[in-house]
Amino acid sequence: MNQELWLALGVLLLGGGAITGVFLTKTPGFGRFSTSVLLLVLVVTVSALFFAFGKIEPSVFANVVFAVAGFAGGLLANRQEPSNP
Repeated sequence: MNQELWLALGVLLLGGGAITGVFLTKTPGFGRFSTSVLLLVLVVTVSALFFAFGKIEPSVFANVVFAVAGFAGGLLANRQEPSNP
C-alpha cells in the first residue's frame, strides 16, 4: 500500500471515531447542536479525504478548517446555559 492510501485510511479511522464519539455522547434526538456537530465532523472528514488524495489545495483545506472552527465557536458562544432557580 502506498502512503496516500495509508493517509486516507487514517483519516477515515479518525473521522469514523469522531462520528462514533458524537453518537455515543449526544443526548437522544437531533437538536440544533447535535445536528451541527455531526455536520461539522462530516465536513472536516470529507475535506480531509479530498486533501489527502490531492483533490483540493492546502489553502482550500485551511479555509474549510477555519470556517468550521468559526462556526463551532459561534455555536458555543450562542449556547444558553440552563438557569438554576
